[in-house]
Amino acid sequence: MIWLDSAEAALAERGLALEQSQRGLRRMLRTMPEAAQPWLPGSPAEMVKASDPQDGPMVPVAAFSGRRSLMPLTTPEGPVQAVLLAGKLRAVADERPVARLLLEGSPEAVLGLATRLATDLPLLPQHAALAEEGRALARGKSPRARRRGPPDLAEAATVEEALLGALGHLLEVMLHHAPACRLGAGPEGVHQMRVGLRRLRSVLKVFRPAAGCQAMQEFDAGLKALADRLGPARDWDVFLGGLGAKVAAAMPGDKRIAALLKAGEARRQAAYAALRAELDGAGFRRLVLAGLGLLLQRPWRAVEPAEAADRAARLEESLPEFAAALLDKRWHKLRSEGEEIEGHSAEALHEVRLEAKRLRYATELFAPLWAGKATRRFQRRLAALQEELGIANDTAVARSLVASLGSGVPAWAIGAVEGFATARAGGARKDALDAWEDLMVAGPSWTRL
Repeated sequence: MIWLDSAEAALAERGLALEQSQRGLRRMLRTMPEAAQPWLPGSPAEMVKASDPQDGPMVPVAAFSGRRSLMPLTTPEGPVQAVLLAGKLRAVADERPVARLLLEGSPEAVLGLATRLATDLPLLPQHAALAEEGRALARGKSPRARRRGPPDLAEAATVEEALLGALGHLLEVMLHHAPACRLGAGPEGVHQMRVGLRRLRSVLKVFRPAAGCQAMQEFDAGLKALADRLGPARDWDVFLGGLGAKVAAAMPGDKRIAALLKAGEARRQAAYAALRAELDGAGFRRLVLAGLGLLLQRPWRAVEPAEAADRAARLEESLPEFAAALLDKRWHKLRSEGEEIEGHSAEALHEVRLEAKRLRYATELFAPLWAGKATRRFQRRLAALQEELGIANDTAVARSLVASLGSGVPAWAIGAVEGFATARAGGARKDALDAWEDLMVAGPSWTRL
């Protein structure tokens, strides 16, 4: 197979690729999902039209050469048709081996087989079409993200539509960033993976009143376990790139500080190694497939007959009405936690920060329902509050990190970092109180119907 595009990459800009088979037959493929459409991770590229594009002469971008094997399989859950592509992906300046396995059958049969295979084989739903991987290989870059940032639920009419859209979006985000969570790739992959995980866990909590079920709880538990692996890698990234670097700049050439930072870098590398082992293991593969199972099987509808009508009504509820009620509840909880905030202890401010974070993820999720200046202003001020309160939390994390280095690091260096962190947090309290007042003045931006 050869993929073609114009010299200006006009097709790729529209998320398309022109594929030519060995026999010369051409078909147009959609390799990137349309922004407004729901998306199921692992979906193969879709043919959109058979005729040639009107973008001028087409030139080869990349090619695949190898074998296609068809295998009809019998599983306990039912028949599955498997298609294996194995060979090489080629571009002018590079090539690499590649294999793709397409499974077709009932959701139960496909998920059952995929889960069993994933125990021993490095199988995950593909996060880029083969044509997109070829385009990336030709450009010497990583494949483009199919989805990024928070999901856009503006087009979702019901609660269930929103849940499905958010799950599909954030699973795709997780699949895209997982390969970049490795030493040498920079901190962005871990950061974005952690943010995506938090958004995904927030979605599960937001929609729990309408779709709570055992499968959702088990999926959330798996996400939490993965978050626990991401945490140390991200914490050391933040410390070494932030507070640690500032301390080193304030005390240039100090060997005691250098020894502390060297020990911290060793801990960071160990945290990345543990995270990479987790992401390359069967547990992560089963977790992704469990998320895909939520989308395909909708286990929240498997309730007792007496509860079926109530559950259906919640799932089919208008999304703005559901969202406004939930946001009201979280807003009142935040205000309650922040009452008389001027006298709050560090522990009480930490609780305010957690409530602000929960509200921020929820408002971010539902912001497209109330697009406009008021929503943007509320989000900015809520983000500012969380950021200022987060400085105190970062200080506590930094102190915990350096304290964990133990006797292998000069005690003076640990004390210096703790003192530097404490001094930095001093001014953050006043800024947090100012941010709180700004948020109270702005008030909520959503409305009940």
